Amino acid sequence: MNKIIIAIDGHSSCGKSTMAKQLAQQLNYIYVDTGAMYRCVTLYAINNGMFSGKSLDSDALEQRIGEVKISFTRDEAGQLCAMLNGKNVEKEIRGMSVSERVSMVAKQPFVRKMLVEQQQRMGQDKGIVMDGRDIGTTVFPDAELKIFVTASAEVRAERRYKELLDKGENANYEDILANVKERDYMDSHRAVSPLRMADDAVLLDNSYMTIEEQNQWLLAKVNETLSKDCPDD
Repeated sequence: MNKIIIAIDGHSSCGKSTMAKQLAQQLNYIYVDTGAMYRCVTLYAINNGMFSGKSLDSDALEQRIGEVKISFTRDEAGQLCAMLNGKNVEKEIRGMSVSERVSMVAKQPFVRKMLVEQQQRMGQDKGIVMDGRDIGTTVFPDAELKIFVTASAEVRAERRYKELLDKGENANYEDILANVKERDYMDSHRAVSPLRMADDAVLLDNSYMTIEEQNQWLLAKVNETLSKDCPDD
């Protein structure tokens, strides 16, 4: 059976990474979390003193962007983990410190250029599920299946709030909601590869869907696309 590229875009905290991971596992496809890649660059900038509050010294980051080496590995439980320069930073990149600054890093043209090139190389052989903000519009505009995921800001903030609490971290719902809305604005208004739904993407609003309902919906769309891509003789 031919393999396809599945591009999953959408707003922050919609569960894109979770659904993409599960879908890739079901299809035996490769999964790439592009959001984690931008978070790794953001963590690098934070750790190297390139932020003053939420203001980024973009010139300093551009000069040292070649030092940023991102890869993925699996932990003992089989969970995919982001590696920054050989260190497992999966927990660090999910914290609010990174969440509050990642949109500032992601809008830098030199950062997007470097990471988009890496992402495109990863998908050369197809059989890949990739999620992010501009996968269907910039990274893989010819992807066979494009899905745009959304949910209300309040629902997304509640999900993020519970996720942080479950990890034992301090969290404030109002702060998270403000961050979600701020990221939505920055992601959709940046000059380079702004967040938008591709013309040929399928919309998935999962505000009130169960995980099972969502998985069934995704598999149905994949099977529909595969049947079109590989019609019966």
